[in-house]
Amino acid sequence: MYMDKQVKRGYNEYIRLDEGIGKDAMMDVALLVMEDGDTWSCEEPEKEVAALVFDGKCTIKWENESYDVDRPNPSCLHVCKGVKFEIIAHGPCNIYIQKTLNEKTFPSKMYKPEDTDTWARGNKGELMGCIKRDVRTCFDLDNAPYSNMVLGEVVNLPGKWSSYPPHHHPQPECYFYRFDKPMGFGAGWGNGEIYETHHNGLAIITDKMHSQVTAPGYSCCYAWGIRHLPGNPWDKTRIDDPEHAWLWKADANDHIYPNH
Repeated sequence: MYMDKQVKRGYNEYIRLDEGIGKDAMMDVALLVMEDGDTWSCEEPEKEVAALVFDGKCTIKWENESYDVDRPNPSCLHVCKGVKFEIIAHGPCNIYIQKTLNEKTFPSKMYKPEDTDTWARGNKGELMGCIKRDVRTCFDLDNAPYSNMVLGEVVNLPGKWSSYPPHHHPQPECYFYRFDKPMGFGAGWGNGEIYETHHNGLAIITDKMHSQVTAPGYSCCYAWGIRHLPGNPWDKTRIDDPEHAWLWKADANDHIYPNH
C-alpha cells in the first residue's frame, strides 16, 4: 500500500499500529514538520521511539543528554518506552518518527553520523551502474538486539534503482520518501502493486517482492524501517526473486538486447 499526504506544521501521522494498515506494519509512522523556534516532546508509555532527522538544524534533549543536529549527515535518537525527549528547531526541520510496542527497557542512544554505517552499493559497475546508491543503517539486530525495529535511510540517485534486484522478507517494512525537489517522483513495486512515489509519500510493504526507481533528474533520500516479527527478527536476510537471480551473475552487464 502507498500513501500520499499533504503535510502541515506539526506532527503528521500516517499510520498507527492499532488501526488500518498500521496493524499489518505493526508500527506508527509520522513526519514531524517544524519551523524555527518550535518545540516538540514525546513520551510513550508502551512504545520504543526513533526520531531520524531528514533535514534542518535542531537540538534534541533526552534524560540528561543533549545533541545538536545539522544535516546533511544523518542523526537518529532511539529511546525505549517511558523515556521523554524534546526537539527544538533552529530553522525548518523535517523529522521521521517511527514507533512500535516493546516491553523491554534499554539505554537511550543517539546515532550520530560517525555511528551510522554507510554501505555504498552498486559502485563496482554492477548492472551498468543502474543500482548505485548509499544504504545507511542507524540500528538493526546487530547493534540493537533489544529493539523490535530496524531503521536506516537510502540515498537513491537520479534515474537509479534501489531495493534491487526485487526481493522480499516476511517482516513488514515502510519506506518514507523525501525528494531533493518537491516535484520529484519515482515508482515502486510492493504487495503485488505498482505505485508512483512522491515527496513525503509512504509505502507500506507487507507481502511479495519489492523494488523501486527514481525519475532522472530527481534524487531521493528515503527512510526504511523494518518491524521484527515475534520469534523471527530481520537478520539482513533478503529473498531474491528467482526469476531475476541471473542479475547477480558476473556477466549480467554483458546482456544487451540482440543486435544493439
